[in-house]
Amino acid sequence: MSRESAALNGMSSFIHYLAAHDQAEEQGLPALKNLSEELGIGIATLREQLEVARALGFVEVRPRTGIRRRPFSFLPAVRQSLTYALALDEIHFQAFADLRQHIEKAYWHEAVRRLTEEDFAELRSLVARAFGKLNGSPIQLPHSEHRQLHLLIYQRLNNPFVIGLLEAYWEAYEAIGLNYYTDLNYLMEVWNFHQKMVNAICSHDDEAGYTALLEHTDLIHQMLASTSLPEK
Repeated sequence: MSRESAALNGMSSFIHYLAAHDQAEEQGLPALKNLSEELGIGIATLREQLEVARALGFVEVRPRTGIRRRPFSFLPAVRQSLTYALALDEIHFQAFADLRQHIEKAYWHEAVRRLTEEDFAELRSLVARAFGKLNGSPIQLPHSEHRQLHLLIYQRLNNPFVIGLLEAYWEAYEAIGLNYYTDLNYLMEVWNFHQKMVNAICSHDDEAGYTALLEHTDLIHQMLASTSLPEK
């Protein structure tokens, strides 16, 4: 067996071990020596697999609590790959932004029908805070409200892959500096669409909200087409 095959086999064993041991979240993992013997892989290989698992968000390592399994999140894996893609060429952001827009459109109706009255109140609050910043003196950019609003709409889907991709989009959005986009007319227009979306959601008018989302998406396409992505 080649070294690469052995490493993959060890990773598979370690992943299956993590998935099969729920108590690993509360009690942590055994000592590396014991775990190495149980899995039948060397300690050096096990340390490599632990580092990979840590980067992918499968485990956390702390001085006092040791190594523990983390609840599953798709974000760390997407983050690693997307960070590399943007390092190669920031134009990759536009492709990922297109994917994100398709995801939001595909899951819109299912997502908004799962929202609660508490969610409606939070959406209204986010819109009010955003307009307060835009109309304030001095003007403030409501980026955190923008991110929170979009993620809140989809938070109850109970689909970690959708949520992970959407969260990764906003991290990339910030990484290339779009959260500093300061065209006030554009931002006011964006939040007018957000207001329409939220009003429709709170009125249980899914189709009107979906129409506003599509119009909002067209506006984003126009912004990306007219914006030079930051140089590396």
